[in-house]
Amino acid sequence: MQTYIGESDLLSMVISENIDLPEYQGTPEDIATLKIKKAFKILKRPVLCEDTSLAFHALGGMPGPYVKWFLDKIGPAGLFKLLEGFESKKATASTIFAFYDGNDIRLFRGDVEGEIVQPRGSSSFGWDPCFRPLCSDKTYGEMTVLEKQAVSHRSAAFNKLKPFLNDLLL
Repeated sequence: MQTYIGESDLLSMVISENIDLPEYQGTPEDIATLKIKKAFKILKRPVLCEDTSLAFHALGGMPGPYVKWFLDKIGPAGLFKLLEGFESKKATASTIFAFYDGNDIRLFRGDVEGEIVQPRGSSSFGWDPCFRPLCSDKTYGEMTVLEKQAVSHRSAAFNKLKPFLNDLLL
């Protein structure tokens, strides 16, 4: 998170907690809403949760929010192989940041269109080697941190979240 916040007053608002949340089923928005409510119930203070998904157009949006489980079983190369028999390799990478203070739930979603390719580059984050955003000839796995930050779905979501967090400081 510090990569996105930088050195600012926002950083003093964020305390990272590692809590075990159930893996819910539903749309990415439904899952983010259920997770944020559960996190608030556990921590009893305002919370910010993040959930990421990868939707293959040829598979009607799957694996979507379940991409973590697919990766655990088949890895990035397996994600590419899933689309072998399909003409379309298009995919949407999404991140949703959810904020809940006990009153209102706010969702901030960022999407990046891309395609699933033969894995290339580092696998520092799950499916980075096989996702190539349409705006680049590189996969996320081939990009530097700054290159990825400039085009990622997570950055797109954070850019929507940041003004909201800044308003909380006022």
